[in-house]
Amino acid sequence: MNSMYFTEEHELFRQSLKEFLQKEVVPHVDKWEKSGTIERFIWEKVGEMGYFGIAYPEEYGGLDLDLFYTVIFLEELQKINSGGFAAAMWAHAYLAMTHVNKEGNASIKEKYLTPSIAGEMIGCLAITEPFGGSDVAGMRTTAVKDGDNYIINGSKTFITNGVYSDYLVVAAKTSPELGAKGMSIFIMDRETPGISATKLDKLGWKASDTGEIAFDNVKVPAANLMGEENKGFGYIMQHFALERLIMGVNAHARAEFALEYTLEYMSQREAFGKTIDKFQALRHKVAEMASQIEMNKEFNYSVTKRLNDGDYVVKEASMSKLLGTKMADEVIYECLQLLGGYGYMEEYPLARLLRDSRLGPIGGGTSEILKEIIAKIVIDKKEYKAAT
Repeated sequence: MNSMYFTEEHELFRQSLKEFLQKEVVPHVDKWEKSGTIERFIWEKVGEMGYFGIAYPEEYGGLDLDLFYTVIFLEELQKINSGGFAAAMWAHAYLAMTHVNKEGNASIKEKYLTPSIAGEMIGCLAITEPFGGSDVAGMRTTAVKDGDNYIINGSKTFITNGVYSDYLVVAAKTSPELGAKGMSIFIMDRETPGISATKLDKLGWKASDTGEIAFDNVKVPAANLMGEENKGFGYIMQHFALERLIMGVNAHARAEFALEYTLEYMSQREAFGKTIDKFQALRHKVAEMASQIEMNKEFNYSVTKRLNDGDYVVKEASMSKLLGTKMADEVIYECLQLLGGYGYMEEYPLARLLRDSRLGPIGGGTSEILKEIIAKIVIDKKEYKAAT
């Protein structure tokens, strides 16, 4: 236990979560990976255990715990070898629900946040567009005021939980002439007329549903505007810090899982009369990987503490995701190599892990975009400030 960041209560929580995942989730993972659908019963069980409410106010059914409980939740989700299941869970809990909690009024929170915490409703965050990718400011989806409603037209893509979710948190341009400063955030029910979704076939994250969503003259009540009109870009940027740190934490956790599994394999696999963990070339490779994982993990924990203390860590979170996801891909690639031919077999975990990990440098802001953000901060001395 790292006592600088984790208490005995944290570790008891981790043990309880591990037991829950092994008992309730792991037996179903292969089925969900094949079907691409996570059955509804598990959402409700996760909600019953309080895991969706870790970071949310008690008045809506949450636990209002510090951010290191979230870190534990993320780490253990990575260690059951289903990036898709993990993504569906944290995209609901920390993408959609973050906006509902931060920008939603009391009425919206009562309608959407309370059942989200309970696992009775599933949310998705719809920002990325087919022509925009990581260019959030280039968004084309529009929301035009029409009396007491907004009429929304446009499309989104690569949306986790985009097909089977019950509600959508959607970014749209309310004042397109203002560019990034003319963006707003809305919440809408899945059954609202004019919303359609197409499921996408992915390289990895097979268990989660990733959708392309179209909005065709979707009428949304003005009361479903979250926060202030034309302040959406600031809200999105503010929450990107958490999202990127989440993906950095995910990265060190899945790399750690890959190495733990590989070490167990190496301790049993024999070649030339001894187990392969006795060969110096392989031992030194392990030493390098263990060092990279530990460096990333310690950095992520320190950034988590700063974010938990209220600091705006956009630079550090961007660095976490940039370096962490690259490290995870490299470590998992090398771990697969250490398994030899067995690493290439689907019955061993490394093949799935390799595919799932590859989304890390792409989703939530590509590595190329993150490098430019970091360069603006370091070279151009640009300062990013919290929207609220």
